Amino acid sequence: MAPNLDSFGRDRTAYQEHAKQRRIAEREARRARRRQAREVSGKMAEHLEGLSSDDEETSTDITNFNMEKDRILKESSNVFEDTLENFYSIDCIRFQFETWRSSYYNTYKDAYIGLCLPKLLNPLIRLQFLSWNPLEPKCRDFEGMSWFESLLFYGCEEKEYDKEDADILLLPSLVEKVILPKLAVIAENLWDPFSTTQTNRLAAVFQKLINGYPTVVNSDNKNTEALLKALLTRMRRTLDDDVFMPLFPKHVIENKNSAPCVFFQRQFWSSVKLLGNFLKWYGVLSNKCLQELAIDGLLNRYILMAFQNNENGEDSIKKAQSVIACFPKQWFSGLKGGKTIPQLENLARYLTHLAGVIYRQNIGCSDMEKRSARDQIRQIVKLLASIHSLENAMSVANDYNVKDVKAPSDGK
Repeated sequence: MAPNLDSFGRDRTAYQEHAKQRRIAEREARRARRRQAREVSGKMAEHLEGLSSDDEETSTDITNFNMEKDRILKESSNVFEDTLENFYSIDCIRFQFETWRSSYYNTYKDAYIGLCLPKLLNPLIRLQFLSWNPLEPKCRDFEGMSWFESLLFYGCEEKEYDKEDADILLLPSLVEKVILPKLAVIAENLWDPFSTTQTNRLAAVFQKLINGYPTVVNSDNKNTEALLKALLTRMRRTLDDDVFMPLFPKHVIENKNSAPCVFFQRQFWSSVKLLGNFLKWYGVLSNKCLQELAIDGLLNRYILMAFQNNENGEDSIKKAQSVIACFPKQWFSGLKGGKTIPQLENLARYLTHLAGVIYRQNIGCSDMEKRSARDQIRQIVKLLASIHSLENAMSVANDYNVKDVKAPSDGK
């Protein structure tokens, strides 16, 4: 069977395997260097495997990507080399249409220029967006780009207001036709949901569009709908393809220095990191979608499985605190009664079970160990109360004689 060759004449399968092994070697080398740096600085105890940015960097791939990008940008600069400036310069085009508009407004309006202008400018603006990527550091704000500044006051000359003036919607229309499709491609193909840095940057752009262009970024807009679908597609693909939680015997996990334990901890904390990144989309995606992906798809399917594989009281409480810190507080602010949201009932049951495990493990122990166990159970009561699982919180407090915890009231 003939080998499958790429455009450079390389065996595609062998090259991809070689690239994969190279990335693994680079990642492990970075981890080793950072581990040594933490040991020297005395910060080793503070670090949690899986939360660092080691997996977000691949220096060789970044170098290759930048070389290819530079080549494309160089070629793009020649797109209009045989075209007169009057026909590709946004400033020149704007001046010509402004002159028409100010001198012969009625004919300008009858020609529906306000509807045609976004289509005319679209390819010229897309060319400026060729290298625009909000996932990268120091990415330029689109409102500071030359096309935006050139068109910002288009159609705003002093004259009687015309409510049918389509030029009022020029910038929102360009945002809809240029920026939203660009973001959809970035979200589905470039964004790494495991990267907190990329997630923060992408979510910030979303929030800017929601606040600044509410007539465009809404549920009735087809481009907005396509953008949100791209976002959800990428998140679901990450859940299906990239999340893995290993299961080891408890005695293996208890050996903190063993390779299985290190791998288990790294996978757990990377899942918690992904949970936090998913929930950064609160206010953009609906609660139903977020809870389906983050709680049903990630917490209940993977993270709780890891909890049940390791019932060390202090370690489990620390992990539960990190998980609960990811949840939007708005999920619980309007709840009535003593139960949390249905999707978190499994977590509430686990925490209740953990309190019983901690109590039983310390029966017959010294007074100091019993005090430590009571403090851990007190923390569990507070965690249950923080997710509005009030019935479970009071049950644990009563069952294990934790009396110095204030009884939480409904709706708070």
